[in-house]
Amino acid sequence: MTWSIGRLGALACVAVVAAVAIDALAQTGLEPVRLTPDDLGWGGDASAVRRVNIAGDNQMPGLYAYRARFPDGFRNQPHFHPDDRIVTVISGTLQMGYGERFDERALRALPAGSVWTEPGNQPHFVWARDGEVIIQVVGIGPSGTTQVQP
Repeated sequence: MTWSIGRLGALACVAVVAAVAIDALAQTGLEPVRLTPDDLGWGGDASAVRRVNIAGDNQMPGLYAYRARFPDGFRNQPHFHPDDRIVTVISGTLQMGYGERFDERALRALPAGSVWTEPGNQPHFVWARDGEVIIQVVGIGPSGTTQVQP
């Protein structure tokens, strides 16, 4: 079998992608855990945003998952994250929109069970307009939050 430069380059590319994927999986450090809602231990002030880590650490490389509890009326102004995320509404109805400005016309009501994606660097905003909301966020860190300036 004759190997061309193109084939060798493609093979090298596949090897690099596989090595990166294996490294990312190895860094997750995912531990076995079983939690009931009572185990989450939200604590803190019910009038503030509260957060509970479920797995991993969004500040570190690897898989992470956390839940956030938004009080009634909470508005999160346009912001973005460097990593891709998948978000699920666990309870309540959250108004969610994409864009660099908080625009009520761009909001869509997402009731419990709804899912949305937050591609890396995609500005978005949310509003817990009609009561308390709990969401679950899953991504691969490290992550962060950058506010979009008006």
